[in-house]
Amino acid sequence: MARRISIFGSTGSIGQQTIDLIERKAAEFNVVAISGGGNIDLLAAQAKILNPQYVITAFSEKNDELIARCSDLDVTCLAGREALLAAAMEPVDWAMSAIVGFAGLEVSLRLATHGTTLALANKESLVCGGSLLTDTCLEHGTVLLPVDSEHSAIFQTLNGEKRSEIDRVIITASGGPFRSWTREAMENVTPAQAANHPKWSMGQRISIDSATLFNKALEVIEAKEFFNFSPSQIEVIIHPQSIIHSMLGFVDQAVLAHLGVPDMRGAIGYALYYPDRKPLPVAPLDLAMLGRLDFEAPDEVKFPALRLAREVMEEGGLAGAVLNGAKEASMDAFLDGDAKFLDMADFVERALQDPAWSKFGDAQQIDAIIAADTWSRNYVRTLTEAER
Repeated sequence: MARRISIFGSTGSIGQQTIDLIERKAAEFNVVAISGGGNIDLLAAQAKILNPQYVITAFSEKNDELIARCSDLDVTCLAGREALLAAAMEPVDWAMSAIVGFAGLEVSLRLATHGTTLALANKESLVCGGSLLTDTCLEHGTVLLPVDSEHSAIFQTLNGEKRSEIDRVIITASGGPFRSWTREAMENVTPAQAANHPKWSMGQRISIDSATLFNKALEVIEAKEFFNFSPSQIEVIIHPQSIIHSMLGFVDQAVLAHLGVPDMRGAIGYALYYPDRKPLPVAPLDLAMLGRLDFEAPDEVKFPALRLAREVMEEGGLAGAVLNGAKEASMDAFLDGDAKFLDMADFVERALQDPAWSKFGDAQQIDAIIAADTWSRNYVRTLTEAER
């Protein structure tokens, strides 16, 4: 029988690549729901391809446009946050959580109650609500699978190994477009420059996160939450070729590495067909043609995001939600021209240092997580207004 699946964040980079894989084996899947943001043309085109039961846009004001674009299809068009959450409760065998940003957390939590398989591409779900999400999956018997290439690599490399014999985990980072720039040169970076990633084809916001290394900071926190590593076990190394995605170091000083070309369909396909491996439309790795693999230590003066990630892991509680909310608000300010590139890390650090957010309580409660997120965004908006 065809597997029932849903894709939340279908119009983003991960969502589009997920659909690419599904379309190649269409008879194997029955798509229940897809969701997107403001790109209604693409969302409607995906609905024509997949013929889902539900098509949802996150923006209520886009509902009429979505209905008009899907008028010739036998689908139910919905819009807004409550519609997203309701669709996430539809029973499926496999669900992709790929909504970008904090908005994906509540959807991930709903999907975690299915008792089936949740493929997680939304880093913020674990950064902001790590133990809440993992406990929800455990309570409902839901298999949680990583889709980030780094965490998929860790997951695959862990297979068959004893956790007690793991000494460290090494997550690689491309270094982004400004790896060789001086801090002074980065002062006047534009959004277009920051979004021009040298290796990966990603959306604007994720690409800018990669340029600041905040994307890697989130992945470090995510690795702690997903695999229950201690903060001291997690390392980051700059690897410009993006061929090695992660490595595990063992107590006997052996290191196992996961290698592959930089194509997210590898990690998506692994989660889609888990526990089996199936042929994927991914180019084979030609090491002879590649010739070399380079590594360097990250510069935490230029890129303080990694230091902030360590502080968040040590602090625990709602610190992850504060870091992420401040980061997202800082990027909004950068995109709107109200903050410079280097201001983003500074604003996040200042938010984390303010004791006010500690009053919101328990990170196991979604209301507390939302309160910390809202506070951090408002805090950054106050900073940007003061800088004008």
